[in-house]
Amino acid sequence: MSPRRVTMADVARAAGVSRTTASLVMSGRARELRISEDVEQRVMQAAATLHYRTNMVSVSLRTGSTRTIAFISDTVATTQLAGDLIKGALEAARERGVMLFIGETEGDAELEQLLLEAMHDRQVDGLILTSMFTRAITLPGNLAGTPAVLLNALSREPTHLPSIVPDEDKAGRTAARVLLDAGYRDGIYLIGGGPDLHDGPPDSVAAVERLVGIRAELGTAGLSLAGARACPDWQPEYGFAATRDLLRTDRPRALICCNDRLALGAYQALEDAGLTVPGDVSVVSFDDHPLATWMRPKLTTVALPHYELGRKAVDVLFDEIAGNGPGRRPGAVHRVPMPLRRRDSVAPG
Repeated sequence: MSPRRVTMADVARAAGVSRTTASLVMSGRARELRISEDVEQRVMQAAATLHYRTNMVSVSLRTGSTRTIAFISDTVATTQLAGDLIKGALEAARERGVMLFIGETEGDAELEQLLLEAMHDRQVDGLILTSMFTRAITLPGNLAGTPAVLLNALSREPTHLPSIVPDEDKAGRTAARVLLDAGYRDGIYLIGGGPDLHDGPPDSVAAVERLVGIRAELGTAGLSLAGARACPDWQPEYGFAATRDLLRTDRPRALICCNDRLALGAYQALEDAGLTVPGDVSVVSFDDHPLATWMRPKLTTVALPHYELGRKAVDVLFDEIAGNGPGRRPGAVHRVPMPLRRRDSVAPG
């Protein structure tokens, strides 16, 4: 025989309060109705001791909320680099007593439609539509009808949906400032983008905004990039090829690489040319990929704040669900700061 389900009456009896009081506490309304903290703690302790489980069907019928949200991504869930996106969202959801459903599309538009329909069928309270890397996307047609936010993505078309993205412009400024503070005034080259703003991986927001920030920060010092080598993709082999090509005609004093994988390729090309980092050439990069601490010397890089992005997405989504949250602005773009990780790849200029 299966054990009897613990009821609200059992919790109330164990806490020494009425069933109504226990119910109000368990529904999160203790503060609203001025139930004392002592009573609230007794009810919560009794519920924990008895392993009480909220009847979610009953809660849903009473409140119109399923206490669930959806996290739909392209390839985030299987990517080590962005795993903290999910961790941040999960922890923020758990703190609110909300369950997070996670689905992955693998970039398949049809699968994305099916996943969205499945989440609508489950009547989730909100949706987080997520990209592995910051890019411009076309919104799926069946996104309407449920509060939603875009994470690591911007809409190609005007939209009322808020977006949560890394502050790539400020990150570009930070990377350039590292070299300026180290004394560099010339011989700074970019690997991975430019000279045109849209040179780089298609739809990449980072490729554009990082370059904008780099140019702006150098411009404040009356300087400019000495040159740039664009790459069709930000993988080590392209960083290697671009740096090798640069070294055929120029001798850089410092490199700003558009991400850490490009920097890995650049390290290899510099080594092949008999140059050392940072003795001959300083290198600064972006992302704080795990490999950045394995490279020798360890790479100075501006980190993608994946955990903070995931948490912020849940916070903004709940503003959307509430309809009048303090930070709610239809179509707003929320930019999360990217912290600098100072390591060993930059020497005085």
